[in-house]
Parts: sequence; C-alpha cells; structure tokens
Amino acid sequence: MSDAAVERESMEYDVVIVGGGPAGLAAAIRLKQKVQADGGDISVALLEKGSEIGAHILSGAVIDPSGLSELFPNWKELGAPLETAVTEDRFIYLGPQGALDISALPMPSYMKNHGCYIGSLGNLARWLAEQAEALGVEIYPGMACSEVLYDDSGAVAGVVAGVFGLNREGEPKGDYQPGLELRAKYTFFAEGVRGSLSQQVIRKYELDKDSDYQKYGLGIKELWKIPKAKHKPGYVQHTLGWPLDDKTGGGSFLYHFGDEFVAIGFVVHLNYQNPYLSPFDEFQRFKQHPVVREHLEGGSRVSYGARAITEGGYQSVPKLSFPGGVLIGCSAGFVNVPRIKGSHNAVKSAILAADAAYKAIASGDAPSTLEAYDAAYKASDIARELYAVRNVKPLLTKFGTTLGTLLGGVEMMTTGLFGGWSPWGTLKHGKSDAQSIKPAADFKPIAYPKPDGKLSFDKLSSVFISNTNHEEDQPVHLRLKDPEVPIAINLPKYAEPAQRYCPAGVYEIVEDAGKPRFQINAQNCVHCKTCDIKDPTQNIVWTTPEGGGGPNYPNM
Repeated sequence: MSDAAVERESMEYDVVIVGGGPAGLAAAIRLKQKVQADGGDISVALLEKGSEIGAHILSGAVIDPSGLSELFPNWKELGAPLETAVTEDRFIYLGPQGALDISALPMPSYMKNHGCYIGSLGNLARWLAEQAEALGVEIYPGMACSEVLYDDSGAVAGVVAGVFGLNREGEPKGDYQPGLELRAKYTFFAEGVRGSLSQQVIRKYELDKDSDYQKYGLGIKELWKIPKAKHKPGYVQHTLGWPLDDKTGGGSFLYHFGDEFVAIGFVVHLNYQNPYLSPFDEFQRFKQHPVVREHLEGGSRVSYGARAITEGGYQSVPKLSFPGGVLIGCSAGFVNVPRIKGSHNAVKSAILAADAAYKAIASGDAPSTLEAYDAAYKASDIARELYAVRNVKPLLTKFGTTLGTLLGGVEMMTTGLFGGWSPWGTLKHGKSDAQSIKPAADFKPIAYPKPDGKLSFDKLSSVFISNTNHEEDQPVHLRLKDPEVPIAINLPKYAEPAQRYCPAGVYEIVEDAGKPRFQINAQNCVHCKTCDIKDPTQNIVWTTPEGGGGPNYPNM
C-alpha cells in the first residue's frame, strides 16, 4: 500500500519517546520532574509496541540501582519492586561434569554484586510507568512505531505509530487503521537492542562512522518456581565454560529472588563461528550440569524468553544525537559486558538526554541537534565505566574463553589502577557478528540430546509459555531482501543457520515437492532480533509487527 495515499491524523508534542523500557520511561520521568521543579510545561508521549509496559522486557536481572537512585533517591520508600538484595555471589568455571569455583580470584570491586538487587526488570518498568503517568506522561502501549517522519530540512520530525488492519499482502482489511503521526521537537529512540527505527537513523545520519562494529550476544532465559526448602533469596551464580567450547564465548546466570523464584539464563556471544551451533539447545544441555540442576530439580518452569544484548562496549557506541532526535539506552549500546549489566546505564543516559532536551526546549531556542547530550555522555560515569572495560570483549574474541578471561581480568585490574589506561590502548572488534560465521564444511553437525521434559524442553513448548502471539493475517515482519538467498546461498554454504540460531523456531527448511523451501513462522517470533544480527548474508530485516504482538512476559 502506498504511504503517499495514506491520510493520517497528527498529534504534536515537545518530546516523543519510542520504547517503554527503563531508558524510555526514565527519560519521560526526568522531563516531567524538570517541569515540576521549574513550573513550566513540556508535553511528552511514550509509545510501546508491547501489549503493556513490561510485556517485552527481558533481563537477568541483577540490577545496579545507581541509575534508579539518580531518578528517585527515595525509590525504596516509593515501593519500587526491588526487594531481594544480593547476599551471596559465586563465579564458577564449568567442565563437562566438574566445576571450579573461582569466586576468590582477585577482581575489581565493580565486578562484585554487593549493593545490587535481584528482580524483574519488566516489573520495574511497570512501576516506572506508574510514576511517569502520575507526572503527566501520556503512555500508549500496543502502538508499534513503523516509520520515521522527517521535515523539509531532513531532520527527524516524529514517527508513525499504530498502523493496524493490513493483510498478509499489505492491503487494508475491514478494520484498517492508518496510524497516527506523532510529531515532536525531539524524538527519543529507546527501542532497546537493534531497534528497527534506531537502525534507520544510524544509517541515515552515519552515526556509527567513527565507531567500531556493534557486537551482540543472545540471552535466553527461563523463570522457575522451586520448593521453598531449596530457595536461597539473594543467591547469585555466574558460570563460564561448558557446554560451550573455548572458542565460543558465553556464560550463564542463576538468581534466587522473590517468592521462590529462580531466574536462569544462558548467553551466547553471537560472534561464534560454527553454523551448526544452536544457542537454545546449548542452554537446555547446560541445565543438566550437576551445579545447575541441583537448583531446579523439584521445581517447575514458569516462563521463557530470549533477547539480544549489546556487547560492543565503549568503542561501539555511535554518535548519540542527530537532527531532531537522540539514541538512549540499549539503542545506543551501554551494556558493561563483564558486569552483565546495562539497565543502570540506560537510565543514566536517559537522564542526560532529558536534561539536554529540557534545557533546549525551555530556553525557547531549541537547536536541531542536541550536541549537549553527546558532550554530557563523554563526561559521564557511563563513559568512564565502559572505557575501563573496553578491551575485555576483544580479548575474549581473540584468545578464547579461558585465556581471554584471565587477560580480561588483568586488563580490568590495570585500567582500574591507572584511570582507564591500557598498554595496548583500545582494541578493535574487527568484524561484525554476521561476518564471524564460517562455512559448514569446516564443522561437523552437533548432536544435541533430546529434551527430557523436566529440565530441558523443545522450542515450541518454550515459545508457548512466553505467551507469544501475533495476528496471523498481517504482513510478515521478518523480511527477506532476496527470497532466493536462504536456499541458493545460506543452505549449501552455511547449512542455513537460521533454523538453529533462532531460539523460537521461526525459521525452517521444509521439503516441498522434493525440494527444500525456506519457511518463516513469524507468529513464533519473540522479538529477540538475532536473525537481523547473525544472518551471514544480512538478508533478513526485522521490522515491527502490529502493536501488541509478540511475547507477554510475566515477572521477567
């Protein structure tokens, strides 16, 4: 359907925020806090593609509350849902059957989880939404943003949101709604990792021309309910090693919190080489290790989800401001990889951006580009934190898990002692995650154990408990630049890895009249974005489906 033929209603705001995660909500709250303090008035709208705030939020999560404390110094008194303080912190190297506890090895103080809290980042987002609405922020869940609007000068002028009722061919159905144009002085992109509109503005304004490749991991998580006798509130366990080989980066987390809950997850760095590797099946195999299964036996699985994680760090952060808008949170990539934490930096970046936008708007002479936000970031705790650990990810890539972890530990101790200085400066990542995969001819297929239905499970039963749903008769949101590539190139050269790297069974090779056919089960998609990142030919483009579609995560 031609966009030129569409007539839409338009709404005007001072700031429009795309994404209802911690960054987007923190930015909205900060803007309204400034208004409340100064007695002015700034209109703020926040758009969230999930069916409700928190529906698409997935994280471990051991939360560093420093960002939240900047936003709400009295967050405990206000009832923020962070109640389980970390009490025990273990770091374990796994072998196929044995394990080596390396918690006592020297490491920087910031690698410890003392002072952090275990909880549900989704529930924290829901609480933040309540605070935002109380301050006057207009929040619109179920409103996917499908298009960036530009003014005559080429600056971002807002977004199109809420397009509903297109059939699979993109033609209007009886319930068609053309969506709204939400226009603003500034548009904040807070879509999280690999946001579809964020990627568009990064390319349009070449925001990454002076930064390194962004790197990613795939995090897969389950929430378990376990017997009270086995529950250890505040217990934190991280592992590395088995079942991944030394050339494949990754690790696990296991957290006891709340009402007999255990959050367990597995992260695979997406620069892995073997196209036969299945992150989902590695996770299922991992849970059978004695160090892990002792926590889960006798319990039941409650929920499942998956999400990509930004891992590029300091050298991969793009320019943050551009005409008419900014990138905040994981849309820019502020995760501290060795700490496995990013939500505190997401909130801090939102505060910096909101302060810059408020000052510009309140002055009555708002510049097109908020250069003050870039300057504030460069002088911030976020930049200092990421700079200190900037070489850990490249060292893991170059030297493998065992030696890379040791060298990374030495690097962090050195940079901690010398204010970020490193004898080798800032190391480069060298290539994208899509470029890291090698031909299938260099590897043997991996025979994964069948799921036992007690600790390990299949993809489809996992997707079922993620509460994922999409309107079936809508355009497929996973688009192929060239529909011939999966069978003509990816299958013979890479054994079509999409059928394995996707943790939700979206992609299949099926036989059709004796010939292989690439099938996309878009209704299974949990919005992890792995396909957009890892496809070796970069032929898959992730776009937003209708608002309200996707997973609905409880307590994740």
